[in-house]
Amino acid sequence: MISQDIPNKLFLLDAYALIFRAYYAFIRNPRVNSKGQNTSAIFGFVNAMLDVLNNEKPDHIAVVFDPHGPTFRVEIDPQYKANRDETPEDIKMSTPYIMEIVKAFGIPVIQVDNYEADDVIGTLAKRAEKEGLFTYMMTPDKDYAQLVTEKSVMFRPGRQGNPAEVWDIAAVQERFGVEHPTQVIDILGLQGDSADNIPGIPGIGPKTAAKLIQKYGSVEGLLEHTHELKGKQKENVENFAEQGRMSKELATIITDVPVDLEWDDLKVTPIHKERLRELFAELEFRTLAKRVLGEELTTVSEGDQMDMFATNTPAPAKAATPEAAAEPEPEAPALQSVETTEHDYKLIEGDAIAGLVKELQGASVYCFDTETTSLNPLEANLVGLAFSVEKGKAYYVPVPQDKEVAQGIVDQFRPVFDDPAKEVVAHNFKYDYKVMRRYNVDIQNKVFDTMVAHYLINADMKHGMDVLAETYLNYKPISIETLIGKKGKNQGNMADLDPSQVVEYAAEDADITLQLREQFASEVSEGNTQKLFETMEVPLIKVLANMELEGINLDTEGLHAYSAELGQELEVLEKEIKDLAGMDFNVDSPRQLGEVLFDHLRISTKAKKTKTGQYQTSEDVLSRHADDHEIVPKILDYRQAKKLKSTYVDTLPGMVSPETGRVHTSFMQTVAATGRLASNNPNLQNIPIRTERGRLIRKAFIPRDADHILMAADYSQVELRIIAALSNDPGMVEAFNNDEDVHAATAAKVFGVPLAEVDRDMRSKAKAVNFGIAYGQGAFGLAQNLNIKRGEAKEIIDSYYTQFPRLKEFQAEQVEYARQNGFVETIMGRRRYLKDINSSNAVVRGFAERNAVNAPIQGSAADVIKVAMVNIHELFEKEGFRSRMILQVHDELVFDAHKDELDIIRPLVVREMEQAVKLVVPLKVDVDTGHNWLEAH
Repeated sequence: MISQDIPNKLFLLDAYALIFRAYYAFIRNPRVNSKGQNTSAIFGFVNAMLDVLNNEKPDHIAVVFDPHGPTFRVEIDPQYKANRDETPEDIKMSTPYIMEIVKAFGIPVIQVDNYEADDVIGTLAKRAEKEGLFTYMMTPDKDYAQLVTEKSVMFRPGRQGNPAEVWDIAAVQERFGVEHPTQVIDILGLQGDSADNIPGIPGIGPKTAAKLIQKYGSVEGLLEHTHELKGKQKENVENFAEQGRMSKELATIITDVPVDLEWDDLKVTPIHKERLRELFAELEFRTLAKRVLGEELTTVSEGDQMDMFATNTPAPAKAATPEAAAEPEPEAPALQSVETTEHDYKLIEGDAIAGLVKELQGASVYCFDTETTSLNPLEANLVGLAFSVEKGKAYYVPVPQDKEVAQGIVDQFRPVFDDPAKEVVAHNFKYDYKVMRRYNVDIQNKVFDTMVAHYLINADMKHGMDVLAETYLNYKPISIETLIGKKGKNQGNMADLDPSQVVEYAAEDADITLQLREQFASEVSEGNTQKLFETMEVPLIKVLANMELEGINLDTEGLHAYSAELGQELEVLEKEIKDLAGMDFNVDSPRQLGEVLFDHLRISTKAKKTKTGQYQTSEDVLSRHADDHEIVPKILDYRQAKKLKSTYVDTLPGMVSPETGRVHTSFMQTVAATGRLASNNPNLQNIPIRTERGRLIRKAFIPRDADHILMAADYSQVELRIIAALSNDPGMVEAFNNDEDVHAATAAKVFGVPLAEVDRDMRSKAKAVNFGIAYGQGAFGLAQNLNIKRGEAKEIIDSYYTQFPRLKEFQAEQVEYARQNGFVETIMGRRRYLKDINSSNAVVRGFAERNAVNAPIQGSAADVIKVAMVNIHELFEKEGFRSRMILQVHDELVFDAHKDELDIIRPLVVREMEQAVKLVVPLKVDVDTGHNWLEAH
């Protein structure tokens, strides 16, 4: 008992934080009753509440829930918590039961519209202090630390059998490095919070945030002293000052929520036994019934279940991921049983290497993993090699930093790596492959990548090895942080450790990855997944690796000149904005900008404010006022230029590799659930191309030398062609087969005019309809997109479906197929599982229904270009071309083409892209060349 000597104890339980925590504690071994209900969240929550009642014996208690729908923080930043996944269906089913059980315990359920549970609990805690109560805020959420005082503390439930923790002022000071708990708000404002999508200031993590707040006291204090900062930190703090202020505002827990209750309402009262008996019987909680009621259960028949649970409670506005339910921590959550495994891990050095090579040569399948000095494979040196050929048995071979000695060790394994009959198993093989290329090894084995395999099995889940080990093997691997410390500038390096310290960690990775291969091999064999895995996704790994190793040349001098040009533009725009305002102010400050626009200039009487009294000035808000005053387009222009300058123009030159002189993006194969590739460090797929300024960035990407030229090959309207093929709509198929302008052809049909009479406005509207309707856009969305009245938009949509009736039938068929099977498929058999397709929550179900239509289209487009990439790469290798494929951006492939080969490779690339997949309509590819990417596009 933690709170035994404290009188007048008030316990406030953060409902959803505890519910999610309980649910994910049982994620690998869920509690399911005879009716198929997953009762994990209910069981875990009730147990946690019982522990408080029995062990802490509070005088007052309440359980606080988040509201249904958004809160005032979304008005401050529309992206607040926008990164959250949909709430699991099992949690939505569980919530009404939990509410009823809480009430049956005689405990108040509190829920206030527009305010999160944090705000309600913060308000009650402050009130309780004045009433002489001592408050325990029961939650795993670290944000509550800002509320800790001498009379209000955090009560953090225990993990893995460990006792609960109480965070008082001293604990908060120690954990966050602050003088006062309220400064936790400033810490969060600077470092941000990924769980809540609070951006913070780039480059500032927890340790840096703590140091800055220790020195300057607050975010505002820091911003007043930016002249004392240096380098990139100074640049980031100044450029993202308003983002820091906004982040602090988002992180601040409100303590003046209108909560109407009396303290007597929160007093602990006797339980309602009959009601609890009904609930426990329905849920089949026999042990809990005996513990709470002291009696055995008689289970209620299914027909006697209460009607109130026939529908689901809407998704909560709070946590929708395990990370959101509690701060991320390396240890497993409470109640989670993690097995230990017997194993034999050996350190192999010197003469023993020959014996290991011989054993690996005798194995048809082996697992391989590298330990290195860096996460960047372009600069990573080997520290060691790990191998496994059977469960529980693995080997670790240390590799010294002396390159010549290291190469000698690596060369001993060439007979293994060069054998095409062998299968190598790895997790994220692309990384290991690229590292080994630095040691002149091109692994020729067949490949089984467990990360890619799991991506095909369950694209919506995370694919990290640790997560998969815990989920599928009930095993928690050793954390790398136990060896080299947490991420940050003080993190150590594998190369600094004695090999004896690394062997358990490295060998375990190989062992566990091999075990995951056994788990996934049978699942991959279902449907068309095996073919997709073996003929597309696995071959694509080496294609992407080679593209990443090649990189692309960058005109850094041109970018520096463009940066100066943008800087001058920004100065001119800033002066024009201030002149139009008739006053001097900080154009980068949303608060000051809002006051200028809506208080000083009074450009609109319909301006909305956030809960803190600040006017909304986001881009979408300002766009709606673009015609109200000439200052608004100037502001939008200023923001666009500033974002472009900071995000791309000033950043890209610093990403040029000192070793190669080129930029090397990383193509992520297992991120987008649709099958599309993503790009990172730098993200070359998000370079804006719809504005003239954005397009000029492409001008900086140039051929490797005077003997090369850039060639870009782009699929023309590939998704529309796929829609036509999948729906087999006669009108769309005819237009593509006749090589007509499909948007003009659509306009002619929708507006009832001859093709020759279709004007630019008609074609533009038809284009919007073609792309919009196929992805579930309704009249409201089309009206906004085209800036027309909703009635007109509805008429266009109705006419569209009249002309293309098969398209509407196809959409309905896709949704029905998903309802019956739980998934949809692309033309190549890539599955997208839609677990919420039969949800009783209309919003959640609607999202799944849109995905049922979208996923086959987007996924098929991804399949098409991936097939083309694999075929083109193999062709180039076979022919020994000096030209290289270097970029994939959406539906476009970019090549560093040798000028002597241009006339040869151009028709070959077109052929391979257009014949990648056979459809009832032709695929069409446009090709262009240039001395930079802009010219070639």
